[in-house]
Amino acid sequence: MFSRATIGTTTDPKNAWGTTMSISQIAAGIGESVTLKLNATVAALKAKGEPVIHLGGGEPNSKAPVDAILAGTALLNTGEVRYTPASGTPAIKQAIIGYTEKYYGRSVEPRNVMASGGAKQAIMVALQTVVDPRDEVIFPRPYWVSYPDMARLCGGVPVPVDASDGLLCPSVDDIARKVTPKTKVILINSPNNPTGVMYTEDFIAGIVELCEQRGIYLIMDDIYHRLIFDGREPINCYKYAQQTGEDSKLIVVNGVSKQYAMTGFRIGWAVASGKLIKVMGNIQGHQTSGPSALSQSAAVGALTGEQSSVDTLRATLEDNRNVLLDRLKSIEGAKVTKPDGTFYCFVDFRHYEPDSMKLAEYLLEEVRVVVVPGVAFGMDGYLRISFCGSISDITQGVERIKLALAAYPGKK
Repeated sequence: MFSRATIGTTTDPKNAWGTTMSISQIAAGIGESVTLKLNATVAALKAKGEPVIHLGGGEPNSKAPVDAILAGTALLNTGEVRYTPASGTPAIKQAIIGYTEKYYGRSVEPRNVMASGGAKQAIMVALQTVVDPRDEVIFPRPYWVSYPDMARLCGGVPVPVDASDGLLCPSVDDIARKVTPKTKVILINSPNNPTGVMYTEDFIAGIVELCEQRGIYLIMDDIYHRLIFDGREPINCYKYAQQTGEDSKLIVVNGVSKQYAMTGFRIGWAVASGKLIKVMGNIQGHQTSGPSALSQSAAVGALTGEQSSVDTLRATLEDNRNVLLDRLKSIEGAKVTKPDGTFYCFVDFRHYEPDSMKLAEYLLEEVRVVVVPGVAFGMDGYLRISFCGSISDITQGVERIKLALAAYPGKK
């Protein structure tokens, strides 16, 4: 169900002028998103009536907030759904400003804010704004699946950093050792997809200091920052920033997809210096003309409306995590790191199989359980198991995995 093939240059067929068709060198190096392909695989299996359990998902199972639906419906009912400014409507910028003040304690202006078609686009546009060909983009390993290809799409060089202690969180020193004169960006996602691990306050403080001392852009991917457990509080990168004016190289990215369960609305944002946001808006204007007016209205409703849905989702996910951790204890040889947040658990299954793609394929074929192979996140031998679905899916899914692994031919 998973393809190991990479995209290569097309040599056939020929076009109307008899010359060979081809694709660009950059495009040839970009692979399909494993997580998006999994979603398509699950949809196809379910359409056939297969009893598939999706433990590879990247979106909450809950519904979008009522305030978001009402706000979107109100605009839709006017029949006036038009183009918006490329960097977002005044209303969504004000909503993001309010969010930044409430959750980061930082006052910003509209010129510091850009709304995008999801946090992914905000990160992509930020990279396109600052990365030149052969510049290096550093991020911890394991990493979100899209980071390496995002760097490559800019002509940059992705530089994953492993933890020197063999665990899942590189230290500031680990990252500093990878910095070269070509380093342009450090990209941090906390809590982390795929591990669910939240970087410590000392780590965030050290990364901010490192980037300011070396003149490196720091992109904070905070998309899960409110989905954290065990009474933890989000870590605020601005608390440690000394450079806060127009020369700041700090870019904070967030969105409504995860915390508000609004993945299909495709609204994210970036907060940065006015100079950076101006250029980012120019790029986005030529890419997509700007985010959907309808989605922006719904996002405003979510950001300015009742926030209880986020608290409810967080509590549900914490309960789900606890159930998953309890069930995983019954699988001999599986090594589990407790997630601090998100809705993912990154489990070491090397006791059974070092090839995570092979193991994921086996689980799908044998017991119809979908998980994401760790190689997609740069770390083979692991599987990412999501706990954003139902308790029933979690318990039945882990039980199926346990039964399949008991009969696995590669078991050590």
